[in-house]
Amino acid sequence: MVYQESFRIETTGRGSYSITAGLQRHVQQSGIRTGLCHLFLRHTSASLVFCENADPDVRADLERFMSRLVPDGDALFTHTAEGPDDMPAHIRNILTHSDLTLPVTDGRCSLGTWQGVYLWEHRQQGHHREITVTVYGE
Repeated sequence: MVYQESFRIETTGRGSYSITAGLQRHVQQSGIRTGLCHLFLRHTSASLVFCENADPDVRADLERFMSRLVPDGDALFTHTAEGPDDMPAHIRNILTHSDLTLPVTDGRCSLGTWQGVYLWEHRQQGHHREITVTVYGE
């Protein structure tokens, strides 16, 4: 059996946005009890990540690390069509993920106790982001 749906996330700018609860609802709606859930983000300036879900300092520290690694406005970049955060957002996407695959067990994504799934917005301005969820199994 295969289930596929897309959903949108509205961001308010750079940062991480939990999509775990919505993802679990889609897996439950699929009716699939055992299988795989694949997520695909249809954008090149945001990403999908597994991350610590109990302490938001972890995500804040990741943001600070990424800002040091790939700073906005770096003179190295020529691609600045949409501003000084444009090319850094693309690099951040490449260094992380546009897709994730998770096991489905007992009709839910099988996440660890302290794991969550997040959309990581890499642009300073808010955006409409679309994620396709495909669940395969029985």
